[in-house]
Amino acid sequence: MIPARAFGAQGMVAPLGRALLKRPGTAFGMAFDDPALGFLHPVDLPRAQREHDALVHLLTGLGVRVDLLRAESGSADDIYTFDPLLVADQGAIALRSGRASRRQETAILGRWMSDIGIPILGRIEAPGTVDGGDTFWLRPDLLCLGRSLRTNDAGARQLAALAGAAGSESRIFDLPYWRGPGELLHLLSVISPVADDLAVVFEPLLPVGLWELLRDLGVQMIPVPEAEYATLGCNVLAVRPGVVVVVDGNPITRRALEAAGCEVHAFAAAEIGLNGGGGPTCLTRPIVRG
Repeated sequence: MIPARAFGAQGMVAPLGRALLKRPGTAFGMAFDDPALGFLHPVDLPRAQREHDALVHLLTGLGVRVDLLRAESGSADDIYTFDPLLVADQGAIALRSGRASRRQETAILGRWMSDIGIPILGRIEAPGTVDGGDTFWLRPDLLCLGRSLRTNDAGARQLAALAGAAGSESRIFDLPYWRGPGELLHLLSVISPVADDLAVVFEPLLPVGLWELLRDLGVQMIPVPEAEYATLGCNVLAVRPGVVVVVDGNPITRRALEAAGCEVHAFAAAEIGLNGGGGPTCLTRPIVRG
């Protein structure tokens, strides 16, 4: 039996003690060859690896124990370790991506979890689909779910039931079609909690029900300007309340975070972020928070 608090991450802002990341490999380097993946230009793999190494160094310097996943899935998206599963306080929940090419990642991460003693609480079963990017814990007992082009109704209901069995309430919010399958929109594309009472949001795409929930809970919202949405201004990773990691190059959002009292750490992410479409939250699977 592994010690208490060796896992458990029902939250987005409690101190991040341990996280799983995956360094870009050959599949990421070839991602532009598949138009369905939506990469903007051919990948500079050495640069992507340097950017990822810098993120690992930054997180380690902020006190996070970083584990690197060594297994290769063959998926270009496998560096975005947030998506294949959740880590609840009682164990992991294996998800089933709305992108079929990513589903092998769940098995790989699940084996890694099992190898270090984290039990699998349950799995999303067909026809259900859930991407981790459509999930976040607003509080340890409140899981927010986005119904999107990657997370369908069957999957959202299955995950809500699994979270309920673990003692958490769930709320499901519909995301807009926006630009369709070619430009992925996750729930975490439009919100990043950065403290118990503070979140970064992209208001034009924020579900009204979620906006109302944040308002009712007294969560202050920092709006991301439209000019910084495409450069991942809304993708912010809280290492602990008010201490955040952001993608470099979003000065308006950064100044707003600092004005709200946050300590902001930026890293360059031209390849692993802007080209691949995932920011620091996507790149980091919390194993222990709190």
